[in-house]
Amino acid sequence: MLISIVIPCYNSQDTIEKVVDLCVEEFKKIDGYECEFVLVNDYSKDKTYESIKRCADKYSFVKGIDLAKNFGQHNAIMAGLQHTNGELIMGMDDDMQTHPSQIHKFIEKMNEGYDLVYGRYQTRKFSWLKNLTSKISDFIVWHMIERPKGITACSFWLAKKYVRDEIIKYDNYNLYLQVLFYRTTNHIANVDIEHFSREVGTSNYTFKKLFRLFLSCINYTVIPLRISMLLGGIFAVIGVIGALVVFVRRILDPTMVLGWSSLMCAMFLFFGIVLFMLGIVGEYIGKIMLNLNKTPQYVVRETINVTAKKPEIKPEMEQQIKPEIKPQVDVEMRSQVRTEIETKEYQENEVAATTDRGETE
Repeated sequence: MLISIVIPCYNSQDTIEKVVDLCVEEFKKIDGYECEFVLVNDYSKDKTYESIKRCADKYSFVKGIDLAKNFGQHNAIMAGLQHTNGELIMGMDDDMQTHPSQIHKFIEKMNEGYDLVYGRYQTRKFSWLKNLTSKISDFIVWHMIERPKGITACSFWLAKKYVRDEIIKYDNYNLYLQVLFYRTTNHIANVDIEHFSREVGTSNYTFKKLFRLFLSCINYTVIPLRISMLLGGIFAVIGVIGALVVFVRRILDPTMVLGWSSLMCAMFLFFGIVLFMLGIVGEYIGKIMLNLNKTPQYVVRETINVTAKKPEIKPEMEQQIKPEIKPQVDVEMRSQVRTEIETKEYQENEVAATTDRGETE
C-alpha cells in the first residue's frame, strides 16, 4: 500500500533531507507499505528548494513543488495534496520534531478502522512561545469549531484517500485544514507519540501567525458574530440600567454633579467594543470579497517529478465530442438496398405506363 507524505517546507534546508532519508529507512521496516513524498517549498528565505531538488534527484518517488510566494502552512499542504497518489495520506513537519520513527504507530491505529488519525504528544518539546500559541490555538478551535470530544489535533496525521479527495474540493482562499477534516468525518482517533526536540533553528510560529490563524477560523463559524450580538445586548442593557440610576439619583438629589471623567471612560469602552465588532464584521466581508474574486489558494512556480494530469472526459461528453463514424460495410449495404428499391419502383412505373397505352389504343 502506498502512503503519500506531504511536507510543507519553510527555511528547512538543514533538516528536510534528513527527514526524507529517515522516512525511507522507516518504511523499509514496515511490511506491505511503501512511500512517496510531496515536498512543498513555501517561499523559503534559505536554500530549502535546493535541498528538495537533491532529494528528488536521489529518490524518484520524491516530488517537489515551489510556490511563487509565502501562502502559509495550510495552503502549502493543500498544494501538496493535489499531487498525491497514495491510498493513505500523511502530513508531517520538516523540522524533525514530528519524527519518522513514529510512523508505524499511525499505521497500526489506522488499521483499527479509523479514517483519520492525529498524533498526540505525551510531552511537548516546543519553545515557550510555540507552547503558548499552541494552547491559544487549541482554545480558539475548541470553542469556535465543532469537533469530536477528546480529540487533540496536531501537524502529524494520517488520513484515508477519500478524506483527501473531499478536502481538495474546497477552493476558497482561506484554509484551515483541521476544520475541513472535522467536516469530512467523525471516525477520528488519537495515537500517543513521542515529541522530539528541534535540532536546528527556531520555531517559525509568531503571534502574527496566531492572529492569522484566528482570522482563518472565523471563516468557518458564525460564533464571533453571535458574540458581537450578545455583547451588544449586554452593554445596551447596562446602558439602560445606568441611565435609570442616574435619572433616579438626579431626582433624589438635584445638586448632584455628573462626572465628566466617568462619562468619557464609558464612551471609550463602548466605542472600542463597537469598533472591534465592526472589525469582525469587516473581516467576514473581506473574506467574502476574496472568495468572490477567486483569490488563489497558492501559485506554483516550479515542480519536480510532477507529471501533468490529462483532463478527464466523461463517457457521455466523449460521445458528443467524437464524430459518429459509420462502418464502410454498413454504408455499402444501405447503398445497395437503395438501388434495388429505385430499380423496383422504375419497373413498376414502366408496367403502369404500358398498361395505360394499351387501354388508350
